[in-house]
Amino acid sequence: MTLHIALVGAESTGKSQLGLALLDHLNAQTRLRCALVGEYLREWCDREGRTPRSAEQRAIAQEQWRRAEAAAVAHDVVIHDTTPLMTAVYSEQLFDDASLYPFALDVQARMDATLLMALDLPWVADGQRDGPHAQQPTDRLLRRALRDAGLGYSLVSGTGPERLQQALNALGPLLRPRLGREDGLFGRLLQRGEQLGGDWRCELCDDPDCEHASRTAERLPRA
Repeated sequence: MTLHIALVGAESTGKSQLGLALLDHLNAQTRLRCALVGEYLREWCDREGRTPRSAEQRAIAQEQWRRAEAAAVAHDVVIHDTTPLMTAVYSEQLFDDASLYPFALDVQARMDATLLMALDLPWVADGQRDGPHAQQPTDRLLRRALRDAGLGYSLVSGTGPERLQQALNALGPLLRPRLGREDGLFGRLLQRGEQLGGDWRCELCDDPDCEHASRTAERLPRA
């Protein structure tokens, strides 16, 4: 079965950079066949020279998932930058339209891991983004959607190697069973899992995927 890893978060929070870093790291350290599915919305805006209208959002969300499904046919790991859930959030935020949530959350429930980007990176304008004022509202809607649907996530923060490390900490329990001792990542993930304990629980809740896990994992050896 293909492992699906979702990268979600507001604009300019490092989704694409982390996706590339994860892809490079897994390709270098494992024998897993890995694919990165880019954000179709960005491609759409570049092609059309504008942002989408409300009626165009559903087709964009569906194409994002179609591309991910196609990638899964020939790969062991698919990294999603990003998922239809982000399109649903933008539809609510920009058009007061919540009609995409049923489809988007159905897709999100198929993810094996969801990494939520923290709002701790400097804002970078690129001609498509609304501005830093939009980050907090997007983050609130995204967390609410995941919480209300009962879908867990792991918060990823920090810059550069630290951000990648937190992502690997969160993904360790999923990656470990798929790796062999020939894979360079196997031993380090095994060591980290033993130090965390096989049934780690946050001191503030009973959800092993909550964002406090990433902070605890920061103290563990680097992979």
